[in-house]
Amino acid sequence: MANTVLITGASQGTGKATALLFARHGYDVILAARQPERLEQVAAAVRAEGRQALAVPTDTSDVQRVEMLIQTALDRFGRVDVLVNNAGFYLSGLMQYTPLDDWHRVMDTNFWGYVHTIQGLLPQFLARGSGSIVNVISFGGATPVPEMIAFCASKYAVTGLTDTLRLELAPKGIQVCAVHPGVINSNFLERAIFRGQDAAQVEERRKQLQALVQAPWVSRPEDIADAIWSAVRSGKSEVIVGQPLTATKALQVAV
Repeated sequence: MANTVLITGASQGTGKATALLFARHGYDVILAARQPERLEQVAAAVRAEGRQALAVPTDTSDVQRVEMLIQTALDRFGRVDVLVNNAGFYLSGLMQYTPLDDWHRVMDTNFWGYVHTIQGLLPQFLARGSGSIVNVISFGGATPVPEMIAFCASKYAVTGLTDTLRLELAPKGIQVCAVHPGVINSNFLERAIFRGQDAAQVEERRKQLQALVQAPWVSRPEDIADAIWSAVRSGKSEVIVGQPLTATKALQVAV
């Protein structure tokens, strides 16, 4: 029986790159994301690598949808060996311009989405005494950055979740790893939210970030996928990808 990996945020960017990399290493793949058409395209690409793929459209902020995802995965494959929590979105804005709805939305996806998948899969990990949980976090989960208060808060929460969960689960044979990318050159800007004093300020911030992701030092989705695979293969507890310090300074200058 092949090993299986469940990846959230799997329809594009880091999630897609990770799915293809694990497939090349012999894993069957469960794909979760909100966009069914893109998800099916990734599933087709996984199958082209000779592995099984199960695409389950899922909003990870909805615990009932996550429960359905996990039950569907277990019904199909019997077990999940690796969980890669990758779903999330970027929100930029000073606190005074960030409404409570935005706070709830970013926390529901970037933090609670991770809790939902972990809580759902943990019983079968504990029953087997094995498994890997990889939380893709961010440099924003270790370093405060101006105009990223809600995003950083959500990522700091995941860092605390990951570090504490590692202490709980290591004695039980379950790996918990934090992967911290810097800035990624991917299509995450499609869903990014920008808040500001007026439309001109919002547009300026968006253009600054669009220019920043083109910098030569910025990571690619494939770089993050390599880090995730390396972490699972070697049992690492933390991996830093790219140049987070450079990313932090660049974002601070851009503010």
